[in-house]
Amino acid sequence: MKIRDLIIRNRTCRRFDQTASIPMATLRELVDLARLSASSANLQPLKYILSTDPATNEVIFEQLAWAGYLTDWPGPQEGERPVAYIIILGDRKIKFPIDCDHGIAAQSIMLGATERGYSGCIISAVKRRELARRLAIPEHLEIMLVLALGKCAEKVVLEEVGEKGDIRYWRDEQDVHHVPKRKLTEIIIKEYAQSE
Repeated sequence: MKIRDLIIRNRTCRRFDQTASIPMATLRELVDLARLSASSANLQPLKYILSTDPATNEVIFEQLAWAGYLTDWPGPQEGERPVAYIIILGDRKIKFPIDCDHGIAAQSIMLGATERGYSGCIISAVKRRELARRLAIPEHLEIMLVLALGKCAEKVVLEEVGEKGDIRYWRDEQDVHHVPKRKLTEIIIKEYAQSE
């Protein structure tokens, strides 16, 4: 599959088929993709917590906020929740603050998950202190992101941002999730081409 197709397929999913599990070995493979990805100054300050355990997953789920633009939706219900989580941690003993490593790692993991037929959601809205307390995460490890993973149980459609410029995602009457993206001509502000 070409990288463009993989990126287009790699859509944020917030409702999952909770009956379809992900093996721990697959989570390790996904983290290995992050390990092999670029790291600022090659410091490699990221650490990871992996979970496929239902009880631990519930603890993680309770500390997350879902879909800020969908104000009347509290998040996935039982049966639609993620079956696996990868918590990306920044090791303050190696580097602080961490610039962009966690974003690169998250994208690498999500592209790998998409390639394997899974979907996910990169979540930054996390009750970090409570999650760290509940999972006994040492203080020098900062929770950067939580990646929720599973088999997607919703349809997600990309579309261009409309005339009003509204970038908020939304769901229609058929529960299809729509994600507006700005036009390429709007985001490229200058081009310096070599003359031929």
